[in-house]
Amino acid sequence: MERPRVRTREGQEVELEGYRQLQQDGKLQRAVREGVVAGLSTRNYRRVVESVLEGYGIEKSSVRRQFVAASGNELRALCERRLEDLKLVVLMIDGIHFGGQVLVVALGIAEGGEKHVLGVWQGATENTTVVKGLLEDLVDRGLDLQRRYLVVIDGSKALRAGVERVFGDRVEVQRCQIHKRRNVREYLPENCQRDYDRRMRNAYAMTSSTEAKAALEKIFRQLERINPTAARSPEEGLEETLTVHRLGIGGVLRRKLATTNPIESCLSTVQRVARNVKRWREGNQPLR
Repeated sequence: MERPRVRTREGQEVELEGYRQLQQDGKLQRAVREGVVAGLSTRNYRRVVESVLEGYGIEKSSVRRQFVAASGNELRALCERRLEDLKLVVLMIDGIHFGGQVLVVALGIAEGGEKHVLGVWQGATENTTVVKGLLEDLVDRGLDLQRRYLVVIDGSKALRAGVERVFGDRVEVQRCQIHKRRNVREYLPENCQRDYDRRMRNAYAMTSSTEAKAALEKIFRQLERINPTAARSPEEGLEETLTVHRLGIGGVLRRKLATTNPIESCLSTVQRVARNVKRWREGNQPLR
């Protein structure tokens, strides 16, 4: 039967226990999770994988239930994962907007270069309290406060304040150079944007932190003739955009750690998958 149904004498539909167990054996959940992450919507799932999942019942509502269960299990595993054995050296923190809420995500990079999504925290805005809650949860799950981490963030003051509240001065903070360039560019007239963005990029490409800082300060002094606000804006957090220079990190590694690109690459995948969501429902849906 395509849709086996049983009703009580009062006409209420009830679930077949054996059929439910067949659906819950785990294979369908795993297949649904992988299909949705690959970009399928619940509407199109049946047409794409009907031959593979024959006999499981793959109506849209069934697919949705399976994905809720599968993603809920993955979320639980992520939020309960212990961190003691990861040997992390870099933490990246950023926020993403879904369904009117902000999810703050932490990505860790281990000594061998492996990237691990460490946790996610939900809030109405990307505020200090949410960031502090996320970092304290990581500490509770085994993040070693005795290690000295490089923490990479964008230009958000809330992220910076949350990091300081949990770690104090025990970490090195690198602010994203691309975000700094973008902030300056948005203050400038369109005919000046490309030139000054190129000059800032060349300054950040210098090996010496002293030379890079001197080149950036020269650029900002010149900006005062165009837009004094644009000249003042980059000064906030300037030293922390050059942390990787000061630490002597060079080559490809410096370029990777000077921006939040690694975590934004991760978040862009999530945004691509979530574009199929037409209506945000229960509170944990953005987290899943």
